[in-house]
Amino acid sequence: MFLHLGADMVVPLRDVISITDLKSTRSGINKEFINKMRDEKKVFDVSENDPKSFIITTNKVYLSAISSLTLKKRAIDFHIYENI
Repeated sequence: MFLHLGADMVVPLRDVISITDLKSTRSGINKEFINKMRDEKKVFDVSENDPKSFIITTNKVYLSAISSLTLKKRAIDFHIYENI
């Protein structure tokens, strides 16, 4: 199954490690992590300059315009659907 992040970007759900609200990056460890990933050229902004969440996968970080709650709901719905 895949998770749609917006802007025609999908990632395999099995590769998703974390879906987090971008507001949590204003200070602390999340901000440091995103900055480090940017320095390593591993951040991909698919938010069309309106990021609301960030998604950590096994090898990249995505910025999405879709809220973390909506993305988490999609991931849970896919998981439930897959097990039916």
